[in-house]
Amino acid sequence: MKESRNALNSSELNTTTSWSKHDTHWVLSLFGTAVGAGILFLPINLGIGGFWPLVAMAVLAFPMTYLAHRGLARFVLSSKIKNADFTDVVEEHFGAKAGRSISLLYFLSIFPILLIYGVGITNTVDSFMVNQADMASLPRPLLSGVLVFALIAIMMAGEKVMLRAFAIMVYPLVAILAFLSFYLIPNWTMPIMDAPEASAFASTMWLAVPVVIFSFSHAAAISSFANVQRRHYGDQADAKSEVILRRTSIMLIAFVLIFVFSCVLALSPEQLAQAKEQNVSVLSYLANATDNPFIATLGPLVAFVAITSSFLGHFLGARESLNGLITKHSKLSEKRVDRISVAVLFFSIWAAAIMNPSILGMMEALSGPVIAMILFIMPMLAVYKIDALKQYRGNGSTYFVLTAGIVAVSALIFSFFS
Repeated sequence: MKESRNALNSSELNTTTSWSKHDTHWVLSLFGTAVGAGILFLPINLGIGGFWPLVAMAVLAFPMTYLAHRGLARFVLSSKIKNADFTDVVEEHFGAKAGRSISLLYFLSIFPILLIYGVGITNTVDSFMVNQADMASLPRPLLSGVLVFALIAIMMAGEKVMLRAFAIMVYPLVAILAFLSFYLIPNWTMPIMDAPEASAFASTMWLAVPVVIFSFSHAAAISSFANVQRRHYGDQADAKSEVILRRTSIMLIAFVLIFVFSCVLALSPEQLAQAKEQNVSVLSYLANATDNPFIATLGPLVAFVAITSSFLGHFLGARESLNGLITKHSKLSEKRVDRISVAVLFFSIWAAAIMNPSILGMMEALSGPVIAMILFIMPMLAVYKIDALKQYRGNGSTYFVLTAGIVAVSALIFSFFS
């Protein structure tokens, strides 16, 4: 009996500590979800404030990213309902009325990002066709419709195809980001190392927190991720999810910060301010400012891969969330609800891509506050409400994530109304 128990414990330990192809797929898919339009604007937002705020946010980026996403995964896995999605878990723990409100917030945190990526992918392809391929610009409704339809078609092909698509796209994305980071080294200049004024430093840090939250967020895929781990690992899903999320965060922070520092050191604060004013990504500004044909060609490719991979993960979360909202308020079949959700998302993203609103404006005004509420604040409050999470009460990480979320919401609300 004792030997049998030891064998079982050994089996559980091996399941938690061993690494499989399944785990690699999810690291790559979560990485791909996080690397999108936000990353391409991150050097602009962080670099304008000077060198020391950038260093401080680099130190905070990993704990903010890892601990917040771990908290959301724990929240989903705390459900007693097998294969419960985010909307089911919220309703189970907070009641039907609060559940519907938070589920709506969850959808609204993802939906604007899809609109941003619809605009971004259309602008990227159109710019490449005109400036690099010397082709005539296609009618915007036709180009955007084809691109959005193609991206959604990948998702409709199923989860396995999606994971394979992530894996295929992430490898060249990582390689290109790393290569561009080192390629820019000859253009580096020594940053101004003077200590900033305390008030200016605090203000810059305050407003930088929501930017980092938006740029590194892969919350849209966490609900599906947690349920897949529950089906795959059973009782070991919580521990295994932590390992996968930790490695995802390390990989994400390492590659992105190398890219951010390289771009910031290659451009002056004045040039970064110009890039923000022109409403272009840092790669587009580098292509224009350096007049480098290599960067001009590679820049659109990086933007295309980054936005595409991120779009797929966010569409997964938005589709799941919208399905849950419609199901709760109708008696339609699951198949019909799914068709309605896909149609609503397609036409909404297509319309946004045709109208071509400001990408930076949409990032700052629509997505940031709700992402912080869902990813940072709600899971930490749940720790004090749900018995299944009571072992995390009083932990320093719980207070850290909650504080970061409150700072992000206050900063973005202030900037929105100022």
